[in-house]
Amino acid sequence: MLSSRRARALTVALLAAVLGALLPATAAQAAGRTVQGGRLDWGIKSSFQSYVTGPVANGSWSLTGGAATVGGSQFRFHSATGSYDPATGAFSSAFAGGVHFLGHRKSDGSHELDLTISRPTVRIAGGSGTLYADVVGKDRGTGRVTSAAQVPLATLGLSGIDMKGGSTPIALRNVPATLTAQGAKSFAGYYTAGTPLDPVSLSVDTSAPAGKPAATKSPEKKRETKKADPAAGRFEDAAVDWGVRRTFREYVTGSIGKGKWTLAEGAQDGGALFRFPKGKGTYDPKKQTLDAGFAGSVHFSGADGLDLELSAVKVRVAAGRGTLLADVRSDGDRDEAVPLVTFTAKDFAPKDGLAVLTEAPATLTADGAEAFGSLYRAGTAMDPVSLAVAVDSGAELPALPDLGSDPGPSSGPSAPATQKPAPAAAASDTGTGTVLYPVLGGAALLVAAAVAFGLVRRRATRQNNN
Repeated sequence: MLSSRRARALTVALLAAVLGALLPATAAQAAGRTVQGGRLDWGIKSSFQSYVTGPVANGSWSLTGGAATVGGSQFRFHSATGSYDPATGAFSSAFAGGVHFLGHRKSDGSHELDLTISRPTVRIAGGSGTLYADVVGKDRGTGRVTSAAQVPLATLGLSGIDMKGGSTPIALRNVPATLTAQGAKSFAGYYTAGTPLDPVSLSVDTSAPAGKPAATKSPEKKRETKKADPAAGRFEDAAVDWGVRRTFREYVTGSIGKGKWTLAEGAQDGGALFRFPKGKGTYDPKKQTLDAGFAGSVHFSGADGLDLELSAVKVRVAAGRGTLLADVRSDGDRDEAVPLVTFTAKDFAPKDGLAVLTEAPATLTADGAEAFGSLYRAGTAMDPVSLAVAVDSGAELPALPDLGSDPGPSSGPSAPATQKPAPAAAASDTGTGTVLYPVLGGAALLVAAAVAFGLVRRRATRQNNN
């Protein structure tokens, strides 16, 4: 009888050890992850865009907060922030940028249709999802303007998508969206609840909970850096941001061009613009003159034969006027230092260690028109130019809109809503092996516990029979 009790106690202890071994692994898998960086692509409703810009409303739309366009009818929102729990699939991410629609212009210059949708946020929990956004709109009847934060605009169709166990980046493609009752009110009654909206696609980067804080320069290090400043008039860090022309990008990636652009040599994609970094040159703060060269290139290609590359970007500023130049390669021919656009630069004095121009209006030059194959005439308004020069070694350049990593074909729970994805591995910074091995080890311990428990029962039975 005593040996039976001891055996049972041993079994209980073994089971407790099994649970203790498994709990840390489960907790590690359940640990929430931080969303930092990414994009959301959504056309809101393509037919609404067509209505706004068509002959009835005779209006327009404009982008705010660094939003961009993708293809012919999608808006790209950027700089995702939020959280993701791979254990439960709970997901929440807010994106920056907005779109402002205007239509039905009145005699007093105002518009009957005046709607801004910005800061979209996607929240997913328990198999259901909702897209929220800040909305500023005008009532159709009274003209009263209302503003509301994070209105639940659309429900998301997540059938067939398993949000659990995703790895970074988390990607969702072409998720169906349906207008909610509150969303219908925000649209000033142009659509009723239940109306299908454009599908939603997103991709975000996630990371494990923060560990050690990033190393920062000590005051002594900063003083040493200041001593190493270049000679007066020279600088070693600058960036120029330029999107070329929004409609040109839409043409390239749209149904006609069926093309793409490729960035190289350090150029960065900010959604609505390209950043050419690592600027070096000379700057005179008194005369507000600049002569600088930047790294990076962008290559546009299309099914219609488009083959255009811009590289070795330079910027010159003098007497309140700037010029952006670049080496142009088109169809095998190359021209160096072509002046593409001119822009205004009236206030280019340094402040807080930075000389900055923000979205200076730009105009295509005659040489620029030729570089674009006469697609546009000289004098055409191009995308604005933003310029930042660090005249103090401790100054930081303005942040670029964060689009996150390029989502691959198998990144996270990315299958279309009409197709159920294969089970995804649990998120882990060190690969699926860190999830697999503890589970196998736990299974072995469970088997051992079961065997031990069986031995106890058989031994007790024999003792009772004897």
